[in-house]
Amino acid sequence: VLLVLFSPVWLAALILIQFQLIVQGPLPRDGKTWFAAGGMSVLNNVLPFTAIAWGQHYLGSGMASVINATTPMFAVIFMALFGLEALILRKVLALGLGLVGVLVLKGGGLGDLGPQSLGILAVSFASMCYGLTTVWAKKFLVGIAPMTTATCQLTVSGSIMAVLAFRFSEPALYVKASWQTWEALIAIAALSTAVAYLIFFRIMAKAGPSFVALVTMLVPLSAIVLGIVVLHESLSLHEFVGAAIIIAAL
Repeated sequence: VLLVLFSPVWLAALILIQFQLIVQGPLPRDGKTWFAAGGMSVLNNVLPFTAIAWGQHYLGSGMASVINATTPMFAVIFMALFGLEALILRKVLALGLGLVGVLVLKGGGLGDLGPQSLGILAVSFASMCYGLTTVWAKKFLVGIAPMTTATCQLTVSGSIMAVLAFRFSEPALYVKASWQTWEALIAIAALSTAVAYLIFFRIMAKAGPSFVALVTMLVPLSAIVLGIVVLHESLSLHEFVGAAIIIAAL
């Protein structure tokens, strides 16, 4: 898992560093920017990427994406706790309904902590981390150019994940990886990471972190469709109902 996560993050960082040097100039040298990027790298990359990748050993991509769609709910909670946005009745009701949706999605008994339940907890933890990024961005990313934020964040993330990957995994496995695997990693790095974060932080700078958290509402539909069409996954009735409840809560 760590090797798969490390590769696209570092490749994306290398891609964005080139764009940064051409468009924005040299990488920043002030501690404030790197501190802000460091916090985002942990909350927005290192912890959630690892949790989601581990959780998907026990969950289909469709279910994982639905749970990830609870990110705006966590964002609402944390923004309220830190006094950045009011927690009104409508939001409280939506949060409760979203929790019901996750429980329905889980299925089985509430005390059942089988592999699927552990996967749900892992992806839910990732959503919580994403929710915390709204607070971090609101407090520390103001005034930093979106490209610089994306570049510095991925550079720090790549450095942290390099330590984890080379300490707790087997780097020799890279040599055994097929060309198809490397093609997939490069595609994830260039499109799903580098380009995606450029767009992500651009929208965050224009519309605010709370608004950009809503992007996770779009993920379940595409992930479920692709999971069924490409990976031949299927949704059970309780998963479908749970997904519908979460979407209603959102």
